[in-house]
Amino acid sequence: MIVVVLNEDRYAYDIHSLVKAFYPEQEVKVFPEGEKDLRSDAGLPAFFVRFAPETVSAGYRIEGEGETVRQAVLSDPADRIAVKNELKRLLYGLLSEETKKELPWGTLTGIRPTKIAMQLMEQGKTPEEAGEYMRTTYLASEEKAELSVDIALREREILSGIHYDRGYSLYIGIPFCPTTCLYCSFTSFPICAWKKRVGEYLDALEREIDFVKEACRDKVLDSVYIGGGTPTTLEPDQLDRLLGKVKASFDWTHVKEFTVEAGRADSITREKLRALKRHGVTRISVNPQTMNEKTLKLIGRQHTVAQVEAAFWLAREEGFDNINMDLILGLPGENEEDVAHTVRRVKELGPDSLTVHSLAIKRASRLSQWILENGISTLHNTDETMRIAAAGAKELGMEPYYLYRQKNMSGNFENVGYARPGKAGIYNILIMEEKESILALGAGTISKEVYPDGRIERCDSVKDVALYLEKVDEMIERKRKLISHP
Repeated sequence: MIVVVLNEDRYAYDIHSLVKAFYPEQEVKVFPEGEKDLRSDAGLPAFFVRFAPETVSAGYRIEGEGETVRQAVLSDPADRIAVKNELKRLLYGLLSEETKKELPWGTLTGIRPTKIAMQLMEQGKTPEEAGEYMRTTYLASEEKAELSVDIALREREILSGIHYDRGYSLYIGIPFCPTTCLYCSFTSFPICAWKKRVGEYLDALEREIDFVKEACRDKVLDSVYIGGGTPTTLEPDQLDRLLGKVKASFDWTHVKEFTVEAGRADSITREKLRALKRHGVTRISVNPQTMNEKTLKLIGRQHTVAQVEAAFWLAREEGFDNINMDLILGLPGENEEDVAHTVRRVKELGPDSLTVHSLAIKRASRLSQWILENGISTLHNTDETMRIAAAGAKELGMEPYYLYRQKNMSGNFENVGYARPGKAGIYNILIMEEKESILALGAGTISKEVYPDGRIERCDSVKDVALYLEKVDEMIERKRKLISHP
C-alpha cells in the first residue's frame, strides 16, 4: 500500500488517479493530515502534498532514505483548474523521478482526451496549437497529443450532420450473455438463468420505447445502438419482436446508423442475422477480443477462434457490409507475439472497423480477484502491442476515429476505434464527446441530457434485472424528469 497525506483536502481524486497510474499494482490511499494513521508499506514511498497561499509542494519519504521535496509557485492561486494542473505536473515529475517511468498521456487521468482537443479547436486554436497545449499543460507524449488532435478533427467531420440542437440518440441495453467474461463489469446476467423472463424484459423495454416515442416526438433521431450484455443471446423471434417495435415506433428519416452488438460468436446464428438484416440494422460487431484459443478459455468465452471466423463469414453471407471487431490488449498471459497473431488472423477476415481496447481492471469484475491470486505482472500491454494493433488497422485501410480512456488501464494507454472510410461508429463518438442527448433504455443503462447551455445531466436505471422489471415505471419517470428539466 502507498499512502498520500494532504495538508488540505483538495484534489484527492486527481492525486489518487495519478499515483495509481504510476503504481498500478499497489493499493493507494489519500487522506488529510491527522485523519488516519496509515503508512506506506516497507520499502515504498510515502507521499505528501502541502498547499500554501502562493505555492504547492509535493514530496515523499522512504524509510531510512530521507525526504525528497519539490515546490511550484502558483501562477493564479484563485484559479482552481490552473492550480490543479500545476499540482499534477509537479507530482508527475516527482513520480516519474522515483519510478523511472513516463506515462503516455502525462498527467491526464480523465477518460475523454479528444474532448479537450475538440474544445480547444472550437475555441479557435489551430490543430498545432491544440497539440502543443496537450503536451505542455498535460505532459502528453508527442504521439498521444497528435493522436488526440487527429481524432478530434476526424470526429468533427463525421459528426457534421448531427442534429445537436434538436436531436437525440437511442441506446437499448440487453443485459444477458452466454457467460460472464473474466474482465467484464457491465450489467450482464447469464441467459440460462433468465430464459423464462426474457419476455417480461421485452415488455418493460416496450413501455420505455413507448415513452420515448411520445416524449421525443418533436426531436430528430440520429442513431440507434443496441448493446449489452450480448443482444444476440435473444432468440430470433425475440430479436424480431424488439427490432420490429423499435422500427415501428420512430421516424427513421434521419437515422444515420443502426448498430446491434452481435458480440459473442457462440450467440450468432443465421436466423438471428437474418432478423437483424430484415429490420434494417446497418452495423454489427463480432467481437473475439483475442484470436488465441488458450486466452479465450482463460477469460471465460466459451467459443473457439474457428467459431469467430465462421460467425464473421456468416454475417458477410447475409449481406452485412459494416462489421466491427473488438480486441483487448493486455489480457492475462498475452505478449507481443500473441497480439501479432490475433492481428494477423483479423486481417485475414477484413472487418470494416476495429475497436482496440486496453484491458481495464474493474473492481466489479472477476479479473480483480484473478490478479490477487496471479499477480498484475501477467497483464502485459506495451507501446509495442499498441503499435502492432495500430499497424494492423492501417494495413486494413482504417484510420483512428474515436478514443477514450478508463481508470486502471493496462499500460495506462487508451481504447481506439479504427474504421475504413464511411464505416465509423457514429454512436461511439456521440457517447464519448457528449454533444448530443442519449436516452438509454433497459437495466443498468445511463441516459444523458445535453442542455443548450452545455450542461450535462444523467439518470440511471437500476442494474438488477428483477428490480428493473419491478420498477420500470420509476425508470420512465426518471427520464421524464431528466428531459423536462430546464
